[in-house]
Amino acid sequence: MVRLGFIIGFIALLGMLLSGLAAYRAHDQELTVNRIALSRAIDVNASLVQDRLTERELLARVSSGLFHSPTVTKANMLKPLRTSIYAFKTDFMVAGWIARLQPGELPQAQAELQGAGFPNPDIRSFNDKPLDPAALDGPLDVLMDVEPRNGETEGFPGRELDDQPVLKAMLQQALETKQPAASAPLPLLRPNGPVGVVLATPVLQENTGQPIGFITFSYELAPLMLTNDEMSLFSIALRSPASKGTELIVDQNDRIVARPQVQPADDGITAAPPPVVRTVTFGGRDWQLAYYSKTNTEQRALELAAVVAAIGFALTAIICGLFGYIAYNNVRMSREIRMRIGFEHRLTAVIDELNHRVKNILAVIQSIVTRTMRHGADIDVARDLLIGRIHAMSNVVSLLSESRWQGVPLKGLFEARAIPNADRIAVNGPDISVSARAAQSLSLLFFELASHTDEGLSLVGKHPHVVAQWTVEGDPRDAIFHFRWEEFNTSAATRRPDSEFGVILLDRVAPEALGGSAKRYFTDVSYVYELVAPMATVVDLTERDRTDRLSAPVKRVR
Repeated sequence: MVRLGFIIGFIALLGMLLSGLAAYRAHDQELTVNRIALSRAIDVNASLVQDRLTERELLARVSSGLFHSPTVTKANMLKPLRTSIYAFKTDFMVAGWIARLQPGELPQAQAELQGAGFPNPDIRSFNDKPLDPAALDGPLDVLMDVEPRNGETEGFPGRELDDQPVLKAMLQQALETKQPAASAPLPLLRPNGPVGVVLATPVLQENTGQPIGFITFSYELAPLMLTNDEMSLFSIALRSPASKGTELIVDQNDRIVARPQVQPADDGITAAPPPVVRTVTFGGRDWQLAYYSKTNTEQRALELAAVVAAIGFALTAIICGLFGYIAYNNVRMSREIRMRIGFEHRLTAVIDELNHRVKNILAVIQSIVTRTMRHGADIDVARDLLIGRIHAMSNVVSLLSESRWQGVPLKGLFEARAIPNADRIAVNGPDISVSARAAQSLSLLFFELASHTDEGLSLVGKHPHVVAQWTVEGDPRDAIFHFRWEEFNTSAATRRPDSEFGVILLDRVAPEALGGSAKRYFTDVSYVYELVAPMATVVDLTERDRTDRLSAPVKRVR
């Protein structure tokens, strides 16, 4: 009996030791995995928020750069920008032009607002109170134009913004740094409107480099920084830059509300753990995002350890079962870790592929801008060409995004939003999907050809009639793509010569990008452009296969 009791006691002691070891390991692994997953999710979200903010700041810089010797008192300054800014991100609530006016320019500005049809053209304070001209001793920042113009925004132009504390601080920062500046969070459009931020970019005078006005974009704060979903591991709060000890969150009604910063309990177990803080930069200031875990990882790990210990104590007589449980637990944890590591590798590959494609697009846009804005070019003509070519590239990117970068229908490149005078082009050819690289070259090629079809009337008093057709000939493995563009009712005497950029694109860039050849010539009744290239470069199955692999869902490790 003593020996049996000793053996039972030894087995019980061994079972308790093994149960304690299993509980500790389960606690440690669960805590580690949950923390890794939470940290990874937070880093990805912070990176996406920073990219979103960088895109909005880039839009502001591009918009201010499109101004050319502006007259600050004009009330339609956003007119040449409306087409351009909608080619980029259009999630802003209101875009505005703020002119920096001297007291002597106020009558001219008021007349300009009245001529533009705004309901209240008087130059007034932010609270719609009349200004005392005798009290003015310096420049005023006056809102002169808004986009979009609707019943809620048309009453804003004419307001002087220097007496609004938040906007005044933002404009002062932009004025001093000559860089985009963001405001503190404030209600937009009306006192009880959605909470958001305003980004102001100074417009500099060409000769002196001094700010003569500001381009502003107003964004709702919730989709800009606090976007989250119910399935995420965390909730997001913005540490209020205007008041220490408070933070802004999105409530159940999707409204921004302020609350005191959550303080964790001393034991760190019964209450939620302290938040993870990430800093993003926007408009010349740092914004702190606090990420609160929706679950208490320490408490969950302790609960798991308690369950493991209870099971181990109950099954101390069955050592093999206990070892089996530990082995199963280890395999499960290792499987989840390997799957998450594989997901990270896959995500890295997708990001590298996206960076490669974005760099290609940016290189093409840089070449377009450089060629279009060459020395001696007419700025108005160059601006229209630049906007049109960027629209063509934007249409290609939209089509590629819709198809997950797996090719673009060739007929889609002839849509009215991509090229001018699309209604006068008769398109004929088989339905084929061209690769991303080929789509970029062909979209610029079609725009360059179509931009000549509205150069006045032909000799017979009619606009040129255009026929765009293509065929695929030969064996499928060695098929040849043949494209023909023909403009009827035109001749060398009536058609404007192709620009330097157009000649290079038509004769060298597009053919070389597709590995083919091109020629252009005049017949007795038409202008003809022909392009011949192998279908292997037009379709590029290698690129499509790589995109299919990257877009496939991640498989669980068995």
